[in-house]
Amino acid sequence: MLTLQTFGVLTYPQIDPVFLDLGPIQLRWYGLAYVAGILCGWLYGRYLAGNGRLWPNGVSPFTKTDIDDMILYLTLGIVIGGRLGSVFFYDFERYAADPLAVFRVWEGGMAFHGGLIGVTLALLLFCWQRKVPFWSLIDIVAASVPFGLFFGRIANFINGELWGAPSTVAWAMVFPGAGPLPRHPSQLYEAALEGILLWIILRIATHHFKMFRKPRFVAGLFIFGYGCARIFVEFFRMPDVQLGYLYGGWLTMGMVLSVPMLLVGVWAMTTAKPVTYAPRGDGAARAEADSARS
Repeated sequence: MLTLQTFGVLTYPQIDPVFLDLGPIQLRWYGLAYVAGILCGWLYGRYLAGNGRLWPNGVSPFTKTDIDDMILYLTLGIVIGGRLGSVFFYDFERYAADPLAVFRVWEGGMAFHGGLIGVTLALLLFCWQRKVPFWSLIDIVAASVPFGLFFGRIANFINGELWGAPSTVAWAMVFPGAGPLPRHPSQLYEAALEGILLWIILRIATHHFKMFRKPRFVAGLFIFGYGCARIFVEFFRMPDVQLGYLYGGWLTMGMVLSVPMLLVGVWAMTTAKPVTYAPRGDGAARAEADSARS
């Protein structure tokens, strides 16, 4: 499956997007990345929910069972929101001309900003049904999302998609289908910033500064950090071909969609307030004061 082909400055590792071909069934790295991201995020979320030392009064507002039950909502929010975000934010004309393409998710085409909206709505529904604090659950999810971002960007690199702008840096490489010029491997930049660096920052916030005690701060930090990372990488990444640069300048759709994230992130962090939690009769800890209602 793995062959090496020399292009320009560095060797681009041409990896077959299908890692297991069973005839009528093909398993792709892109799908495996989603499974790995959700699985790691779920396990990390269970750990965060069960670690009372991270929560006010040593009491978590969730049980591990809450996190288990939430995963279905989260997965639907990611897939449906991410797909619809790709349709409406990036390539509406294509999908309008071929509506069935919306369902061919194996061809790629997922948008983070759409997935963010989908996850938010899914978690709102879950919290309403289970009567658990919304912002604290969002904090757990936000702290766990970098796993999915990391694996997703690695899958983009394997697929040879979402490549960077032409460059003469020593680590530039030529991507199949992107022309003869060496380019920034911007997918790896995003994997490092959105996946590794952002996880480290959030880990410091949750474990060193105990910011789960101020609901929505961790979510705000994640949203702000992602927005900064995405805007930065957009300077090295080619815009979607069907959109190009917006307003005849250097703006991209990724930048435009990320600017509101900076504002929301600042709002969430500056308005977050400490809360207290206490165990309830069913054995699970629930919020006595939830900033989601403030």
